Amino acid sequence: MAPNGRGPAGPRCIAIVGPFQSGKTTLLEAILERTGAISRAGRVANGDTVGDASAEARSHGMSIEPNAATVEFLGERMTFVDCPGSTEFMHEMRNVAPACDAAIVVCEADERKIPALEIIMRELEEADIPRFLFINKIDTASRRVQETLSLLQRASRTPLLLRQIPIWKDGIAVGFIDLALERAFIYREHAPSEVVDLPEGETLQEREARFAMLERLADYDDTLMEDLISEIEPPKDRVFDDLAKELKERHVVPAFIGSAERGNGVTRLLKALRHEAPTLDDTRVRLGIPAEGPPLAQVLKTLHMGQGGKLSLARVLRGAFHEGDPVIGARGAESRVGSLLAVTGGSTTRIAEANAGDTVGFGRLEGIGTGDCFASGKSRPEAILSVAPPEPVYALALKVKDRKDDVRLSSALAKITEEDPSLVVESRPDMGEIRILGQGEMHLRVAVEKLASRFQVGVETGRPQVAYRETIRGHASARGRHRKQTGGHGQFGDVMIEIAPLPRGEGFAFQDKITGGVVPRQYIPSVETGVRDAIRCGPLGFPVVDLAVTLTDGSYHTVDSSDAAFQAAAKLALAEALPKAKPVLLEPVLSAEITIPTEALSKATGLVTARRGQILGYNGRPGWDGWDVISATIPEAEIGDLIVELRSVTAGVGTFSTRFDHMAELSGKPAEHILHKTH
Repeated sequence: MAPNGRGPAGPRCIAIVGPFQSGKTTLLEAILERTGAISRAGRVANGDTVGDASAEARSHGMSIEPNAATVEFLGERMTFVDCPGSTEFMHEMRNVAPACDAAIVVCEADERKIPALEIIMRELEEADIPRFLFINKIDTASRRVQETLSLLQRASRTPLLLRQIPIWKDGIAVGFIDLALERAFIYREHAPSEVVDLPEGETLQEREARFAMLERLADYDDTLMEDLISEIEPPKDRVFDDLAKELKERHVVPAFIGSAERGNGVTRLLKALRHEAPTLDDTRVRLGIPAEGPPLAQVLKTLHMGQGGKLSLARVLRGAFHEGDPVIGARGAESRVGSLLAVTGGSTTRIAEANAGDTVGFGRLEGIGTGDCFASGKSRPEAILSVAPPEPVYALALKVKDRKDDVRLSSALAKITEEDPSLVVESRPDMGEIRILGQGEMHLRVAVEKLASRFQVGVETGRPQVAYRETIRGHASARGRHRKQTGGHGQFGDVMIEIAPLPRGEGFAFQDKITGGVVPRQYIPSVETGVRDAIRCGPLGFPVVDLAVTLTDGSYHTVDSSDAAFQAAAKLALAEALPKAKPVLLEPVLSAEITIPTEALSKATGLVTARRGQILGYNGRPGWDGWDVISATIPEAEIGDLIVELRSVTAGVGTFSTRFDHMAELSGKPAEHILHKTH
């Protein structure tokens, strides 16, 4: 029986999340070892963990995509999905966590990581996901646990509920007291802790900590409050019921302690998950999914495995799927389940059936990608989640090393953006570039590595070009005469034009003031066509904008004039007029909103001003204590690696969003540098 007599809870799915290098992958290894799924825990440094299974993850020693593994614990099945913690890959958590029953937030008593922890906690809060806190590295902690909790509370709007306190010996945490069980445990290396008598001298501290826990629970339970006021010891069963209820209703975040590397605190964490974590029924209610209906699943992650084909890691939220079942996605794509696979890191095993609650791999679900849901049959399901990808903050221009790979590059880019919707591909024919945009330098480096390793497409990368333009400051006029005599009909076109600047952002305007038919009406559109063609590249080497051209005079030949001749004449006239009209270089300027912890405000403003940016103001980030938003304008040419430096001065959590604001004149050394490169 499941806890509280609810019957079998069914397979649970638990996300493991937390800041970069907090020990998430190590905790997954400890869980797998403790439950007998593996004989010995691997180490991230050795590259032999179940998580971080891809070649790219092992090469960089960090999680870059979710990794799943399923275990059996005390007769119940649980799938754990280890999510990346780096800010550049944190978007992966957004697609995984909502379909899970709960999340374990792995953290440590490191003040530098509080902003990153706050981002994660806020994401989980806004998605309304129940969460446990696992305070890792307790074996190396230097703070008292209450101080640690106060530090971590800054990252959570929901109260943190301390469930365990450490037992100290010579300044080292050697065990813990479970406040709900009122039992003491001594840690054993990579083994369940040993139950011991409550150590002398710990009784008062245990009573105070337990009372604080019960007092918090009593905020949501009048009966428990009456017991506390009457100094009646509440039954343990009711305490555990309250713990499960307050977690399910997101009133508290229970906090456990341990050391993932040593396997300490893992068993009690697993037992808490088994007894207190919400079930699939609860998750369906949270997501608004009826219990009855055709089989339904949510894709947590898409992987294109090269020769292995496409694999969709998905949570079955209702019903059962079998190999060969026809399915339809929320966006209308129809497909068929190619295979069903149990997934453990990078390893898969074929299975016959996927039941409600299971988290498994679906083979070859064409047209259904990361974040999509799908149902069995022909009735298109309603989308369960709507997770908007984060705005890109870093870009690279791509060029294939071998021109024969041009077509394969398009296919490969389509696949990696299906895997990871936060990657954006832009084609810029005006610049002759294909660009890939994402969340940072490492994010795009990994994407480029995948192009080579999984799709055998080698690319060269570079900084994207900036869309410089040119305009004029003055007025000028010029005549263009195109005359060519060949055998038979010749070519003749003659035009006189005047040019003038337009207000910034007006683009291009053409008019004619022809009188007396000196240029026949049928050739005037040809003059405009020639002018438009000529402004694609001005005397400085860039497209010309904010330009008014007026056709004032000209002449023609009854036999030799033609559309082509007048186009050529217009080009000659404009080429002569533009250099005389004081051409000037324009650069795009972006409006930027930069989000940073308040403590990094001065460094962030320094980055902006060092990049020719103009600070327009700053305000507190709404709803985020200790965070600021800087408003500024920054030339696009200076944005390129801004995110790299911004993250460097903000412990990895600073970010920004931009939009085009205006074109501005560029002069002095910056302009000279651009013109020197162009010419």
